[in-house]
Amino acid sequence: MNYYETDPEFMRIVEHFAHEEVVKEPAQELPEDTRYLAILATLLGCQGLEVYKEMLPKALDAGLTPVMVKEVVYQAVDYLGIGRVMPFLGAVNDILAARGVKLPLPAQGTTTAEDRLEKGADAQAEIFGAHMKEAWKAGHINRWLAANCFGDYYTRGGLDLKQRELITFCFLAAQGGCESQLTAHAKGNMNLGNDKEFLIRVVSQCLPYIGYPRSLNAVNCVNQAAEG
Repeated sequence: MNYYETDPEFMRIVEHFAHEEVVKEPAQELPEDTRYLAILATLLGCQGLEVYKEMLPKALDAGLTPVMVKEVVYQAVDYLGIGRVMPFLGAVNDILAARGVKLPLPAQGTTTAEDRLEKGADAQAEIFGAHMKEAWKAGHINRWLAANCFGDYYTRGGLDLKQRELITFCFLAAQGGCESQLTAHAKGNMNLGNDKEFLIRVVSQCLPYIGYPRSLNAVNCVNQAAEG
């Protein structure tokens, strides 16, 4: 459906706000590749598949590599679940194939079955502090968190640790209802150098895609993390 024909007034408002006013707001700008990285993660978080399909080619044109795009989708499984992520993986594959990208992409894994828990706990400690080295011992879900979420995904190539914490922040902010985890990951971002001002810019650039309530909640979480 061509919304420019059926809803021209609405589309003028949306296009101007999302692609002009927000992008150019003084002191809220982001580098284009970072902005698209955040937006893709946000659209995964809010399940905005139709808009995701529109934004992905623009993100690739802005400098995100196919590997980066795939890594965002892969990591989303930890925060959104398989059921909500698979449609996006299919969309990525279709768009990459249409652009002549050969699949599968080069492997990015760096851990083995034997060391994924150890390396995952190391990643947790680097982000949240040394106390996380032993957190996996608190129960099987904590062990899965260290080995699977951090060991299987955070240790992969394609994105660095700061970028991975950024997209996690976006997954959590966009889906809502995860404020305690969002506050913790806002602090994790700050520990890695993604400071309060940077995270506010991220929320600002993603606001058109998730609306005001979740954006304001995210700002509150950032402020709480900065005070903690």
